[in-house]
Amino acid sequence: MKMAFQILRPIGPVLLLDDVSDGMLHLAALFIVPKGITPPAIHLPGGQVAPQAIAEYGTATVWRARFDLPAHAGASYHWNGTDYPVAGDMAGDLRLAYVSCNGEEIGDMDREGSERNAMWARLRTEHRDRPFALLLHGGDQVYADEVTHGHTLSRDWPDEVPDDPAPEALADLRAHLRDRFLERYAALYAAPEPAWVMARVPSLMQWDDHDICDGWGSLRASRTHSQVGQAVFAAARQAFLLFQHGCTDNDLPRRFADPQGSHLGWRLHLPDLSIIAPDLRSERSRRNIMGQGGWDMMQAEADRDAPGHRMLMSSVPLLGPRMSLLEAVMVAIPRMQKYEDDLRDQWQSRAHRREWRRMLRLVRDMIRKKGQSVTALSGEIHLATRAVMDLGPDGQLHQLVASGIAHRAPPRGWARFLGALSFLGEDPLPENPIRIRALPGQAHRYTAERNYLTLDRRDGRWSAEWELEDSGRTPPLAL
Repeated sequence: MKMAFQILRPIGPVLLLDDVSDGMLHLAALFIVPKGITPPAIHLPGGQVAPQAIAEYGTATVWRARFDLPAHAGASYHWNGTDYPVAGDMAGDLRLAYVSCNGEEIGDMDREGSERNAMWARLRTEHRDRPFALLLHGGDQVYADEVTHGHTLSRDWPDEVPDDPAPEALADLRAHLRDRFLERYAALYAAPEPAWVMARVPSLMQWDDHDICDGWGSLRASRTHSQVGQAVFAAARQAFLLFQHGCTDNDLPRRFADPQGSHLGWRLHLPDLSIIAPDLRSERSRRNIMGQGGWDMMQAEADRDAPGHRMLMSSVPLLGPRMSLLEAVMVAIPRMQKYEDDLRDQWQSRAHRREWRRMLRLVRDMIRKKGQSVTALSGEIHLATRAVMDLGPDGQLHQLVASGIAHRAPPRGWARFLGALSFLGEDPLPENPIRIRALPGQAHRYTAERNYLTLDRRDGRWSAEWELEDSGRTPPLAL
């Protein structure tokens, strides 16, 4: 099968953060290189590190170099004639960027680059002015919905799947999917605007459904448990580890909670800051958002004494309007039932109410510990918004939603509808009401513009700002 996307030159470096410990950033630089070419070594003040091949494709090889930099200002690495400064100081004032939804479901690879990556260009300019220490990716880093096209076994996925495909056909499907995922990631990392940023700012990534396929885990078991469905998931998982974390199954970075990879949740503990990213896809079913492994990780984090601020990445919004009401209406209308999977993806779905309450109680327990606060970061909805859960004398849980950096915004009418729905309120924990709030400076609760989020710690105090495509910068929101 011939790939539509030809890798003609080395792609990278894509800088990924493995861990932080003992005053050092443990990093990985990823390269996608045409077959037969070896990328140059990375040069550091104390020597050089040669990349190692970690995956082979028919026309390309994926290489990775793991290396360390001191976690302080002025750190840098040198590769192929270019110096790459890294804002490595994690102890004092700190800047983070949060992005999500980097693509679209249909025709994403055919979009004109400067239009598609306009918000990445703004993020690049902002980093030049005031560098970011970390880049958090909140899900849907790629839109893989079309990787199933072009193969007889998966061309009608997920509407129809063959009952008993031949082993040879399944092997051919796996090869097809593997190449299509390479094609998607290579196109993403070759684009000049995100490539510039991602070579200089260490990335931390959490996946969501489009990194696999639309609605993964909320589709019916007859689809996800089929041989075709399992081939789709296996190819997506391999690509997620390889291209979003620079690793393979046998060498997950230390920040992953389960070294065996039964779930792909991770956590990072920095001075006065923890970043927690549960895996809301690997163990998901129509009835459960997380399995035992994911809940064990979250319970361990709730039990941990970690003074300072915690950023909880929830790829789907943890606080939201009364989606269960909309879900009930859609299920009752036959022509609307095709949207059931989209609503079942949400914490607010009727199917997930027990788990939703469990997660909110865990987060509440974190905040109630002396000297700790939590902010939830989410994407997924292609809108910008925020929410607050009132914890009485214990304070508030802030949720910040930034989505998407490349996905074009839905109609403003949809944003207004969600805003109207949010007036009904939603109190899964009756003593802790949830309210959707407008962004600072915005009149409506949901903003239908492409966007990304910045998080600043100055003198120990955190604030957040959204960069909106049309409206520009929001005033800072104190956290």
